[in-house]
Amino acid sequence: MSAVRSGTAERRAEGPGGDLLAALLDGMDAALCAFDAEGTVTHWNREAERILGWSAEQAVGKRGFAGWAARRADADEVLGRLMGAMRAPGRQVHEFALLRKDGGRVLVRTQSAGVRGADGRPAGVYCAFSEVHAQIDLERSIALSEALFEDASWGVVLVDVDLRPAVVNARAARALGTGRTTALGRPLGELIAQGVEEVEGALQHVLAEGAPRGLAEMWVTLRGGDGRDRRRCWRSGFLRLASPLAEEPVPLGVGWLFQDVTEARLAEQEADRMRFRCSQLHRAGAAAAECEDPMEAATVLLDFAVAGFADHALLDVTADERRLVRAAATPTGAPGPVAAVAGGGVPVPYPEGHPALQALARTGPVRASATVARPHAAEEWAAERRWPGDAAHALCIPLRSRGRTLGIATFLRSASRPPFERPDAVYAETVTTRLAASLDLAEALRGVGVGEGEG
Repeated sequence: MSAVRSGTAERRAEGPGGDLLAALLDGMDAALCAFDAEGTVTHWNREAERILGWSAEQAVGKRGFAGWAARRADADEVLGRLMGAMRAPGRQVHEFALLRKDGGRVLVRTQSAGVRGADGRPAGVYCAFSEVHAQIDLERSIALSEALFEDASWGVVLVDVDLRPAVVNARAARALGTGRTTALGRPLGELIAQGVEEVEGALQHVLAEGAPRGLAEMWVTLRGGDGRDRRRCWRSGFLRLASPLAEEPVPLGVGWLFQDVTEARLAEQEADRMRFRCSQLHRAGAAAAECEDPMEAATVLLDFAVAGFADHALLDVTADERRLVRAAATPTGAPGPVAAVAGGGVPVPYPEGHPALQALARTGPVRASATVARPHAAEEWAAERRWPGDAAHALCIPLRSRGRTLGIATFLRSASRPPFERPDAVYAETVTTRLAASLDLAEALRGVGVGEGEG
């Protein structure tokens, strides 16, 4: 094994091959030294010089580490274990305490392997070494990466500079509804139906400006494999990834970590909604109690119920078992409070099977929504049912008092709002119970109540 020494004259004498070998050794990130069959140092690169302080001129040609890079008490054992790799198969890993040029000690981890000559006989040993703490730091980084992509409680996605997933951990794959390899290289728009612009905007900002200081919560709708979309809320953090090997930071992509907080956010929204509705019921009761006219009290109750709950409200009272007469409604042309309809008495021409008539027949709530499979379908659906043109979702509640149905309250929402659900019907029934009591009192005061008729 030929020695590698610094010095222009010596390297020129070795020729182009020697220059190339010296450049390769000096450019390595790992410290490297080599010994011939007698244990004499033949190679010593710049990283070895950086760690121990001994230059190539000082190291090459010395036998073992005795008297310079190791204590005399340890030198024979160190050399013996290193040279043992010359005849052992594979690589041998050891840890030694070596001496720096300034006298300090440093614990190094070595990987050594034998070198054979042209005749196949053992010719020496090469040894790569690094400081133990640096090796441990590297192992920790690798262990952290493996843990993040296997056992992390957060979803982790590494996104390349083209904003396509490059690595996806198991939890993120489950959250996205796909496999770990299936998502790789695909545009995010193929995985996220709504909210992808917000996600991509955050990723682009991180690539350009760096990671934001805090976490961000983003609502996304995922594309479901069964044809149904799933809406989720993800609390997300972002990290810009840069190459540690480049002289200047070169962006490799973005690390996106997220946690699904959908259930917590929905619970918070439901709690806020319940607090608001309880407050509205309290205010409505207080306002209705100040009305001398029970019919005015009924419109006040309905007006408070509409706020934050629906876009329109209609109040129809029963003329007989199958006909309803419009008594009050919200304005159709512009926003405004519920008001009594002047000149009532003519039954509303609801067609057969109308949700209001169904609620009247069932004496129970009825929910209905328009099908928007074609343009203007919602407008046609609302017009056929004698409702305002922007109505897309309806909830019809019968007004029951003293075992009788006094009318129907209809709540309407536009297409931009979600359909009515069971909790909405429960709230509406709470409102209509009070509303029915006011209508019943209004009938009694007009002398058409059941009690007076039977008397």
